[in-house]
Amino acid sequence: MTTRTINDRFGGPRVCFLGDSFVQGLGDPEFRGWVGRALQAAAPDATAFNLGIRRNTSEDVRLRCWAEVGARILPGADNRLVLSVGANDAMTEDGAPRVGHDRTLANLAALLDGARERGIRTFVVGPPPVVCGGAEHLERLLALAPAMAALCAERGVPFVDVTRALAEDATWVAEADAADGAHPGAGGYGRLAALVLAGGFGDWIRG
Repeated sequence: MTTRTINDRFGGPRVCFLGDSFVQGLGDPEFRGWVGRALQAAAPDATAFNLGIRRNTSEDVRLRCWAEVGARILPGADNRLVLSVGANDAMTEDGAPRVGHDRTLANLAALLDGARERGIRTFVVGPPPVVCGGAEHLERLLALAPAMAALCAERGVPFVDVTRALAEDATWVAEADAADGAHPGAGGYGRLAALVLAGGFGDWIRG
C-alpha cells in the first residue's frame, strides 16, 4: 500500500506534537499557538494531537511519550511526531538547571531512537527563549540548540533552531513581558509558526 493510499484511507497524516507549554500554546488568546498555525498553513488535512504540558522538561516528556503517542498512532497510517523540549530544562530550580545540558541531549536521543524503532517520522523544533529566565537561561539555550541540531543531523531528523531569532524578536519579547514573562500572545506564536514553516515543516509533513 502506498503512502498516498494510506493517507487517503486514514484521512492524512496523524501527527503528535509533544513538549511543553510552548507546544500547548499557552497564552494565545486565539487558542491556536504555533502548532495550530503551522498545521493550518501546511497540513489542514492532518489528524493532530497536541500533547504539550506546562513546565514539562525533556525528562517528563521522555517518561510519558510512548504511552501517549502509542495510544494515538495507527498501524499502517502515516504516523508522525513533532518534538520541542529544552526551555524548561534550562530554567533554574534550587540553584541549578532543572535538567542538565547532557541529560537533555540524552533524553532527546532516546526519544528520536524510540520513534525510529517504531517507524514514526520525527521533526524537532528547538527550545524557544523564556524572557523572564534572563541572560543565563538564554545562554544555556544558545549552547543547547546547536547540540540538539547536531544530534538530529546524525539521525537524519529535521531540526529548526528558533532560540536566537525569537530572543531578538520584538513581538515575542513584548508579548511575553506583558503577560507572564514567558508566553507570548497571538503575534509571538505567529512568529514561531513562521520559523517552523520556514524551517521545512511543510515539506516534511507533505513528504
